Amino acid sequence: MSDIKTAPEPVGTANPSSLPGKKALPPFAALRAFDAVARLGGVRKAAEVLDLDHAVVSRHLRTLETWTGTALIERSRTGAVLTEDGARYHRRIAEAMDSIASATMDLMKSSDNRRLLIWCMPGFAFHWLMERLGTFEAANPGLDIELRPTDTSPDFARHEADVDIRFSPIYGPPLVLPAGVQSVQVAEPPTIPLASPDYLAAFPPIATCRDLLRHQLLHEESFDVWGCWLSGHGVIGHADLTGPRLWHAHLTLDAARRGRGIALGNHLIAADDLAAGRLVEVGADLPDFHLMPLGSYLFVARADRWRAPPIARFRQWLLAAVAKEMPKALVAGGRST
Repeated sequence: MSDIKTAPEPVGTANPSSLPGKKALPPFAALRAFDAVARLGGVRKAAEVLDLDHAVVSRHLRTLETWTGTALIERSRTGAVLTEDGARYHRRIAEAMDSIASATMDLMKSSDNRRLLIWCMPGFAFHWLMERLGTFEAANPGLDIELRPTDTSPDFARHEADVDIRFSPIYGPPLVLPAGVQSVQVAEPPTIPLASPDYLAAFPPIATCRDLLRHQLLHEESFDVWGCWLSGHGVIGHADLTGPRLWHAHLTLDAARRGRGIALGNHLIAADDLAAGRLVEVGADLPDFHLMPLGSYLFVARADRWRAPPIARFRQWLLAAVAKEMPKALVAGGRST
């Protein structure tokens, strides 16, 4: 009777019906410690992040080296450096560690309807969202809401946020959304020049858009916004713009309130200041000034979480709240689109 042999599986192909051998899987605590040391560049830094004593992290590293029979770390007075074998090993296991973390977070998030983490550009967060978020909270008791004003977008793959509210400009580098997300436009408000009544009373009157060049213009991180607005209003010869750069829209608006110059904003983030008279829309009644959007606000979330109850409820509330206020703001400004 002849022996019947099955063909060997190709190298690297997993057999779903079998388990990895015991010797092939080191203790997970040792792998996690090694991964932290490799990413952070030192035992003490890894110990702080893992909330462990540095001696425990060192013991985990020795366990992994004993398990594999390979030196993975070169220790010195200045810290820990991966050996060539250690660097090669980490490149392979880091992807697996990230995959485990991602799969776990996906699983946890799929049934998490009690928490909503919102990232938002600072200007919109400070000047519009914070004043109105309580209405959403009151309508959704028990929902744990965290708002993080930030200039950077979250890593949705790592679940750094459930929602991101971002401005997509028509000037400067375009906003590039990552793969796997879905977005909807919240608003495309016109950009308007804003100043305090005291500033306008103390400085030369403004009859045309070109007159703005004789005033102190307040900028964010660059001169791009004012440059785009002036070009859109037919003002040429503004290549040498000057004025303080204050990085954030909420800082330029605050400077405008204090009479330091003229800032650019819109009817959303300046709504409360306009209503209270702290700021005035420059040129609202002048024919040379017209309504000109310089971008749009986007609501962004993971596509596979788009209909999750907290995200869907917040999206519906946000769109309705903005739609309710925008027409009133434009009428208050003396014009309509």
